[in-house]
Amino acid sequence: MPLNSRATRRIAIIGSGFSGLCLGIQLKRLGIDSFTIFEKSDRLGGTWRDNTYPGAACDVPSFSYCFSFEQKTDWSRKWAPQSEIMEYMEHCAKKYDILRHIRFRTEIAGAVWDEAASLWRIRTTKNEEILAEVLVSGVGQLNRPNVPKFQGAEKFKGVSFHSARWRHDIDLTGKTVGVVGNAASAIQFIPQIAPKAAAVHVFQRSANWMLPRNDLAYTDDQKRRFARNPVRTRLYRWLIYFQHEINWPVFRRNSFLSKRMEKLAESYMRTTVKDPKLQVALIPDYPIGGKRILISDDYYASLNRENVKVITSGIDHLEENAVATTDGRTIPVDVLIYPTGFESTAFLAPMAIRGRGGRLLQDEWKGGARAYLGISVAGFPNLFLMYGPNTNLGHNSIIFMIECQTNYILDCLKRLDAGGFSAMDLRREVMDEFDASQQKELQQRVWAFTGKSWYKTDDGRITNNWSGSTIRYWWKTLHANPSLYQLEARRESGTADTSPTHDADAAHRAA
Repeated sequence: MPLNSRATRRIAIIGSGFSGLCLGIQLKRLGIDSFTIFEKSDRLGGTWRDNTYPGAACDVPSFSYCFSFEQKTDWSRKWAPQSEIMEYMEHCAKKYDILRHIRFRTEIAGAVWDEAASLWRIRTTKNEEILAEVLVSGVGQLNRPNVPKFQGAEKFKGVSFHSARWRHDIDLTGKTVGVVGNAASAIQFIPQIAPKAAAVHVFQRSANWMLPRNDLAYTDDQKRRFARNPVRTRLYRWLIYFQHEINWPVFRRNSFLSKRMEKLAESYMRTTVKDPKLQVALIPDYPIGGKRILISDDYYASLNRENVKVITSGIDHLEENAVATTDGRTIPVDVLIYPTGFESTAFLAPMAIRGRGGRLLQDEWKGGARAYLGISVAGFPNLFLMYGPNTNLGHNSIIFMIECQTNYILDCLKRLDAGGFSAMDLRREVMDEFDASQQKELQQRVWAFTGKSWYKTDDGRITNNWSGSTIRYWWKTLHANPSLYQLEARRESGTADTSPTHDADAAHRAA
């Protein structure tokens, strides 16, 4: 079903990370120019723009962490560093002429669905109104840093910052550094800062399962072969995909594969970490996969350094130049770094999105965010989410999921265009049935048997992870079923009220 390239339906996309770029590129490939990407920063890139800490790199192999339609063949390493991912994203934006569609330094405060005109009235933080028939959120799950609220934090006189807001102006040489947490970001930058810091104190709330990264650099000869032979490169990408996909059973509780992987992880830790007491502290008390499975070649080795200490006592409060722990110790620190993740369950916050009858999306999600396939929410016509609720993965590339979501959204737009409809709104019973089924499945996964994690809300609802394999998600998003939506015919009387306030040229000028 072709999408009419002459359609004037305006599409507003929030965010210029991988999601916004993917949808924008595919719209351009279909000849659609009537879209604008709104980016609050002065540069594209999303989480890869924000996370510039030392050692920042992807935890998915490079060849599967790029678009399938724009395969990069000259990755420097098996696991791409942050700077190279940013270069790739900028390359894609230039190649597909996306930059002129991005309005930089434009933060969206909220949007209201106008029933009479069948469009979204979008408002920026500068109180500017923008009209669009279709609204797409590409802000994802990892965009708002989470900083724990410790008693006495306002009294701390040292330097403190979140790892996603790294202070490159602070020289850590000779400093005593406190690191609050030991998860995905921490294990990447701790080995980088440990050789220069006087001391590094790692405040570990809980241990994490970790496997070796087995990183390697691609040779010039390998890069040439990848570039010359697209078929071979595609096969290599699919090999990586299936190697990761067969790990999906790990997330089924007590599976044979999960037990085997736990043994491999523990063996890796014990053969690397020298201190027997520390070895005990590094064994998690939850099943593997219950929290993000970490990968590193150098984190465990860095813990063998004399200037690196793992502290398992909880943080009681902060003092002017120290961290006070629950066991009564006072540990002096010059710099405090928070690699404490993101407010991952507060989807689309702080934006105020109002659907039919002025209903606030945050009210719809009071019990936890939910959406059909993570994309559509009942009562919010022509609103599509990318990397939305229950679409995160623990075993494969999120780029795969983003491309599936892009395909689904384009199919929805095609059906709107072909039928001459102005809006499509997911039926509530569809969302309720899907969510009930999803949550039932999730209760059988390891995440349900794990304590606090960024995968779920404080009251235990799993809002972030997809409950099945990526193959199943691909199948479910292959085509949009119009019978699951209420479709509204176009109202010609609304034409005068929907004159565009921003076109592609205006977006280019603002950029």
